Amino acid sequence: MTLRPIRFKMKLPIRYLTAAWRISCNQHSRYNKPQGGDITEQVVFSDDWYALFVRTGKEDQVKDYILKNSDGKLRAVVPKRKLKERKGGSWSYVIRTLFPGYVLLNGDIEDEKHNYYKDIPGAIKLLRGGYEPLKIEKHEIWTISSLICDDETIGFSSVMIKGGKVVVVDGPLVSMEGLIVDINRRKERAKVRLNFMGEPRIVELGISVLQPV
Repeated sequence: MTLRPIRFKMKLPIRYLTAAWRISCNQHSRYNKPQGGDITEQVVFSDDWYALFVRTGKEDQVKDYILKNSDGKLRAVVPKRKLKERKGGSWSYVIRTLFPGYVLLNGDIEDEKHNYYKDIPGAIKLLRGGYEPLKIEKHEIWTISSLICDDETIGFSSVMIKGGKVVVVDGPLVSMEGLIVDINRRKERAKVRLNFMGEPRIVELGISVLQPV
């Protein structure tokens, strides 16, 4: 079902601080979201984020290796999403990687250690732009971090359909209706357009479709 999203104008300043990335799940509500753009206060080690290309299925293994061996100088993140899947005639909830084959790195990557990453078990290479590591655009990181809760997993959003338009009333997709391109009521999924590494990607996120009162 293709929908015409309702677009809401909001002034959301992009602010990047130092320490660890965080966003509270209880902020994901149209009615509880703080004023003044507080949802953009993702906290990170630095402004710079990079993408490490890894073997699909090895994302968590690579992440754990980096966190264990970086002496606390790097933040490694594997964004995930919660989905509902049918298997063996019954529905269950599963956790799937948002961008299979990638681990996001935050921090200062030293020039002499660029080749170090390809030697990590399961890793392939650090994405580059010429000779330098390729930085992920800040607006891409803002969108991803706004969707993710403290456990780095994108949970379900509650949506309503009004006159062929979608309105998100609760959850990670609040105020992001413009990213939704399609929904599947039966599977409880929304196809969402996200930019990652300069390219548009369509990913599926979990939704609960509410009936109008």
